[in-house]
Amino acid sequence: MKVILLSDVKKVGKKGEMVDVSDGYARNFLIRQKLAVAATETSRQILAEQKAKDMAKEAELEAQANEIKKKLENITLEFKVKAGEGGRVFGSVSSKQICEELQKKYQIHVDKRKFLDNESINSCGVTYVKVDLYRNKVIGQIKVHVSEL
Repeated sequence: MKVILLSDVKKVGKKGEMVDVSDGYARNFLIRQKLAVAATETSRQILAEQKAKDMAKEAELEAQANEIKKKLENITLEFKVKAGEGGRVFGSVSSKQICEELQKKYQIHVDKRKFLDNESINSCGVTYVKVDLYRNKVIGQIKVHVSEL
């Protein structure tokens, strides 16, 4: 029996896939647990419409990420910290501080877990920090300038 999965099912398939399973498994488990629906002509059309909507939404999200990337190219974040000899910083500038500064000054929200260079900045000077804005397709770059007090 062909069914369309409504959610991910282990060892069967992922949400939105049309799979062929035994009749008993489909009727007694998948359909009763609302994990799948029978693959009729109507359900296939609904699935096609949902996939089209999802693709449009994904394209919109990617476009928004590209806009944020363009904004980040023109931004330089300034941090003033205490430093010792040779430009060594006491402490460091973390990704959390960078996110807070972006939110406060430019109203740009970036998740601190999306930073690709996950190390703190612990030296004076200019550092470029890469951030994943959309599923490793759109990667932005933030210029961070750390100077002494």
